[in-house]
Amino acid sequence: MSQSRVIMEVGNDGVAVITISNPPVNALAIPIIDGLKEKFAEATRRNDVKAIVLTGKGGRFSGGFDINVFQKVHGTGDVSIMPDVSVELVTNAVEDCKKPVVAAVAGLALGGGLEFAMGCHARIAAPRAQLGLPELSLGVIPGFGGTQRLPRLVGLSKAIEMMLSSKPIMSEEGKKLGLIDALVPSEDLLKVSRAWALDIAERRKPWLRSLHRTDKIGSLSEAREVLKVARQQAKKSAPNLPQHQICLDVIEEGIVHGGYSGVLKEAKVFKEIVLSDTARGLVHVFLSQRATSKVPNVTDVGLKPRQVKKVAIIGGGLMGSGIATALIMNNISVVLKEVNSEYLQKGIKTIEANVRGLATRGKLTKDKAVKAISMLKGVLDYAEFKDVDMVIEAVIENVPLKQKIFSEIEKACPPHCILATNTSTIDLNLIGEKIKSEDRVIGAHFFSPAHLMPLLEIVRTQKTSPQIILDLMTVGKVIKKVPVVVGNCTGFAVNRTFFPYAQGAHLLVNLGVDAFRIDWVISNFGLPMGPFQLQDLAGYGVAMAVGKEYEKAFPDRVFKSPLVELLIKNGRNGKNNGKGYYIYEKGSKPKPDPSVLPIIEESRRLTNIMPAGKPIWVTDKEILEMILFPVVNEACRVLDEGIVVRASDLDIASVLGMSFPSYRGGIVFWADIVGANHVYRSLKKWSEMYGGFYKPSKFLEERATKGIPLSAAATATSKSRL
Repeated sequence: MSQSRVIMEVGNDGVAVITISNPPVNALAIPIIDGLKEKFAEATRRNDVKAIVLTGKGGRFSGGFDINVFQKVHGTGDVSIMPDVSVELVTNAVEDCKKPVVAAVAGLALGGGLEFAMGCHARIAAPRAQLGLPELSLGVIPGFGGTQRLPRLVGLSKAIEMMLSSKPIMSEEGKKLGLIDALVPSEDLLKVSRAWALDIAERRKPWLRSLHRTDKIGSLSEAREVLKVARQQAKKSAPNLPQHQICLDVIEEGIVHGGYSGVLKEAKVFKEIVLSDTARGLVHVFLSQRATSKVPNVTDVGLKPRQVKKVAIIGGGLMGSGIATALIMNNISVVLKEVNSEYLQKGIKTIEANVRGLATRGKLTKDKAVKAISMLKGVLDYAEFKDVDMVIEAVIENVPLKQKIFSEIEKACPPHCILATNTSTIDLNLIGEKIKSEDRVIGAHFFSPAHLMPLLEIVRTQKTSPQIILDLMTVGKVIKKVPVVVGNCTGFAVNRTFFPYAQGAHLLVNLGVDAFRIDWVISNFGLPMGPFQLQDLAGYGVAMAVGKEYEKAFPDRVFKSPLVELLIKNGRNGKNNGKGYYIYEKGSKPKPDPSVLPIIEESRRLTNIMPAGKPIWVTDKEILEMILFPVVNEACRVLDEGIVVRASDLDIASVLGMSFPSYRGGIVFWADIVGANHVYRSLKKWSEMYGGFYKPSKFLEERATKGIPLSAAATATSKSRL
């Protein structure tokens, strides 16, 4: 904490420069807030201080309130840990200070950082500084007066858009909107800010208190109309996120009853919402993502990552082309190998289309798109592999083929080269068993589409060297993925945990529950689509192939449904041919296909598991639990076997790899909120009624009966694949 402090220097000009110093982003930790209170009191008291400039050290103003404090509040349930910043510091000490205060903003002013700047009497910024209030993405609302001051500075509509989207703007846009008073080169920032502060003190520039302004709010009826539209949009786009509506209520309070009244309501509501399940879930996901970069015996043993400049990819299909796109977009050269020129051209065209698509959507500039495509080279042999730093095999799931490729690349590649496979289910020991360099074999499991999905599951075997793991983690970060290191088993961490998801849905359908109702319940819970629509999207071939792998690996707990085979026999292949459980027509949303119902009836007749031949009666809550509790159960086995470093790795992987709703905190976190005991008792009851698919794991039983959270760290005796 020695670097974490607030410094004050008073110049000969009578300006006190108060600097926040808490690397890397000058987060507003509690000692920093105490330091700010102290320095503002001192500057106000001193007769030699005429004006004040507030800034941040190291070219950054402040990244906002310290999120670790939220974690403490969630751990203890004690909201009194939260300091009083909004009224005592931002309003009383800064905005109502008897001396003018100017914010000198560089780099970023986010969350509480921007709220502090808005409490100042003017804001001077360096070019390309990020300004934003991202609090809603953490399940809370701005808590240092941001809901009141931002609308008064940029106008109501823009303020609502910035808060509800959590997206920052640049200081250039801030200047146009009136959030920033002047844009100056970085090297002049302090000089101009000091002069500006003295100009206010000597009445050459206006002394403006943001909270007192009303010129950008409009009339009460206009404001109410803007808020009404925003509420309706938030209901549609964020139905499960209470913080959106709460934020709009607090904004309205200030418009109707005045800024100070709004600040008081904001402070009160903030302390209530910070303890909500949504805030707990979103803060957990944020911190879980941070924790993935710490891997015992890899990141803590003094190793330095080696640079990966050139990567070879074998197979230009859907996955290979997606991975190649992700690499070339981030300045890594790619050699794409295919078996013949027809497949090679098809792969290159897919990659070019991916890059063009990103450029069209504004994710890449034209120049960057041209540069990215120039970094791709197609080949039909291994000659170009002599100087690659990594190979990623992305061919079909066929063990002998993968073994043959690994024998060939071991000979063709340099001895430092990472030998990676993008398999989603096959045991890595099997893939690497015919080669000598098993310490270089690693899984690089991307999720489809690979250039868009943010998760990279890094699969290590007992033999994979820590250096290889660290190198691949670094590549993951360079290509803007979140790398999660997992152990080796069928399906690895994510696909294995979620294999009961589709099977649970099929079991329910065969028990007589409507397939479209199941999809509706799951979508309402917050997943982007239900299990049947997802199966349509992935294609039935995938469902069949993956199903067989799990049948072999976990015969005691799979449910074999004939439904997918029946659909294929009926000439259906989901979205691929426009016919699945849903009808797919260009330009319209998928519609449930009533002609699939007789096929479902045939499946029910073949499985013959409906009690007394009659469909079971279940509530929506039971549907949700009968599909997700078996997933929790498998997550327990994954934790017990040490497939992941920590439970939170499985949480972030479920959010980024399976689109589990982030505001529910991930699969294990959600299960702990529901309660391990409820999960265990429900599964036990269903296993007695419907068989082994629901049988609770030993880990779940033990945790439930002892009252230990599922996410609690395992005891030292537990076995680990890591």
